[in-house]
Amino acid sequence: MKNPVHPGEILREDVLGDLGLGVSEAASRLGVSRVALSRVLHGHARISPNLAVRLEEAGVGTARAWLAMQSAHDLAAERATGSPKVRRLSDVA
Repeated sequence: MKNPVHPGEILREDVLGDLGLGVSEAASRLGVSRVALSRVLHGHARISPNLAVRLEEAGVGTARAWLAMQSAHDLAAERATGSPKVRRLSDVA
């Protein structure tokens, strides 16, 4: 996928939305603050390894899948900023 969505959007729309859970209830069940979860759901914060494990323990996919989605999103965002100016390491003599 060229521009993967933020995994918080998937969590908000496809998980919490389908389950009919609000932010406060979901945060309580996951053992995180409402503000922290809201920041993830709106794409202002990343899914951390800690949250990924909590989601897995809550029966919502695997931690590895959540982190892979976050990594794909982060990598696409970084590539969208343009190529950094670097020189190949193998050209060092």
